[in-house]
Amino acid sequence: MEQKTIMITGASSGFGAACAEIFSKNGYRIILNARRKDKLVELASSLKEKYHADCLILSYDVRNKSSVYEAASSLPKAWQNIDILINNAGLAAGRDWFDEADIQDWENMIQTNVLGLLYVSHSFMPYIMKGQQKHIINIGSVAAKDVYERGNVYCASKAAVDSISKSMRIDLLQHNIKVTAIHPGAAETEFSLVRMKGDVEKAKAVYEGYHALDAIDIANIIYYTATLPAHVCINDLVVTCTAQANGFYTHKS
Repeated sequence: MEQKTIMITGASSGFGAACAEIFSKNGYRIILNARRKDKLVELASSLKEKYHADCLILSYDVRNKSSVYEAASSLPKAWQNIDILINNAGLAAGRDWFDEADIQDWENMIQTNVLGLLYVSHSFMPYIMKGQQKHIINIGSVAAKDVYERGNVYCASKAAVDSISKSMRIDLLQHNIKVTAIHPGAAETEFSLVRMKGDVEKAKAVYEGYHALDAIDIANIIYYTATLPAHVCINDLVVTCTAQANGFYTHKS
């Protein structure tokens, strides 16, 4: 059996880096994408040292349509069979009331969380169709299911990921492509630090008083969904830590 290949966007940290780790450990070749090339180089070096992993670095911003399509069109022939695509690149920017929000934050979230996912999925689709597994995994959020105050456009962008995933699942049935949407709750990654625009204390406070999800928790779940029998597809999965019921309710000690 030919060695399988997985492409991960937003692979420089958090869920993406954790996925690169677990799939490398289990023999996959990895296409690593993120804006921070230095982080990708460091990760690829670590994976090669620990697991003898074969990695290809594609450093570009998923918001940049021309960069995404150029990367897809120039993908080396040896990497043109992609078994799994994990659309992980995404962010929350700001936690403001609707009338006080920064329009640039809104545009950044829509361009990354929605358009970026579409650009990558569409441009790399010919290679996914040639893969053995044919599986697209989109990372959403509990914010897709429950709209909360000061979540406005972040919630909307993740609701779009939810709808896009359902649409993909239907439209790609004819190509035997699995589509899975995974919606994590609170997870202690760089997420809140980015959302709070570098304010370490505010970001840290988000996770105080309870045990949030870790990146590896989500990576393990992603690996599970990706290694089920060929006739089994998990379409939609909401995952929270024990202390969190949904986007509204979290019990803090």
